[in-house]
Amino acid sequence: MPVSIASYARISSNTRLVWLLVLLTMLLQGCQSSRNSSATWKIYRNPRYQFEFPYPSNWIATPMPDNRDGQAFRDPQQPEIEIRGWAEHRLSNMILNNRTSTVKKTAQPLQLNFTTQQGVTGQLQVKVGSDLNIMELSLNQGLMLYHWRAQAPSKQFADYYRFFYYIASNYRLPPVSK
Repeated sequence: MPVSIASYARISSNTRLVWLLVLLTMLLQGCQSSRNSSATWKIYRNPRYQFEFPYPSNWIATPMPDNRDGQAFRDPQQPEIEIRGWAEHRLSNMILNNRTSTVKKTAQPLQLNFTTQQGVTGQLQVKVGSDLNIMELSLNQGLMLYHWRAQAPSKQFADYYRFFYYIASNYRLPPVSK
């Protein structure tokens, strides 16, 4: 049975489409990093200030680089990718550093542009640098100022944005005491 040129072209384009889909599927499956891997989530709970946030169970806990009361976590495969959370006391428009007992004036009031899953409003900022991009969350509750920060190399930050946003959304504060 003879095959017309039109039906040959249709078969050929369908075959190309199937191969393209197979190749695309293989590429996407091979692009898993620690943010998408089968790692489960753990919850960091700060014993002093009672805030908490999720982090991948395979990430490594490291001390806060500046001795703040909190915790930092790094991706074991890419240590330059990090998340951290901490809290500090506020005295009206001042912040008290518990470690050094020094007081510094705070910056401008928070520009409320973000709401956590818990319903707490705060400020979420993304700082773009030539080498490093940073996402920072600040939440105020009474005389406490809570912080969460994520960083990744500038060239990889877009790949981690949704991952970081998810963690920021799930940052939880202690119940307000009456």
